[in-house]
Amino acid sequence: MKIHREGFVIILVSLLILSGIQIGNYFLYLYTDWLWLYILLSLGVVAMVYLIVQFFRVPNRSCNFEENDIMCPADGKVVVIEEVEETEYFKDKRIQISIFMSPLNVHANYNPISGIIKYVKYHPGLFLVAWHPKSSTDNERSTLVTQHKNGREVLFRQIAGAVARRICFYVKQEDQVKTGDEFGFIKFGSRIDLLLPLDTTIDIKIGDKVKAKMTKIGELKAK
Repeated sequence: MKIHREGFVIILVSLLILSGIQIGNYFLYLYTDWLWLYILLSLGVVAMVYLIVQFFRVPNRSCNFEENDIMCPADGKVVVIEEVEETEYFKDKRIQISIFMSPLNVHANYNPISGIIKYVKYHPGLFLVAWHPKSSTDNERSTLVTQHKNGREVLFRQIAGAVARRICFYVKQEDQVKTGDEFGFIKFGSRIDLLLPLDTTIDIKIGDKVKAKMTKIGELKAK
């Protein structure tokens, strides 16, 4: 396991702030002699350090998928599988799969298929809770489309939630990407949407807990 680069500054600043709080807690204990309060505040500081560090963790995982497999791009829970009208890029009907990431999940995001990035766009927006039906269209988000070598395209969208305040992505149009390579990161609670062709074979169901680089979403049919 390693710490994601997006977390270095936040972890450092958090440690400085929490160290200051703990120093103040120690002097408060010397002044009041309230051992119970000192222990309670100390446990709170330790818990905060743990939560912040674990949020930016990146576990070591291997990625072994067949050529047409669609890999899960994020850790989380499947909250939506439905047919929708995609209005930004395809402008037709697609299967939408939405994965909700809680603050306790790994928040690095990975390419679900290999291919060429054909579309990248960042959208400023609102910060509705990530499971809100309009979060896909109204929240801050990024939209990316990868074209597989078999000619099919997959759209995946990073969506900020009520707590998430920064979406990071590291690819640009015409980049060649591989399944399992990291393409981005979302800070603090969020959602990933996949928009797939209607004939895609789906291997997961609503309520499933999925993991990036380990769970197979489905299989992309060749044209």
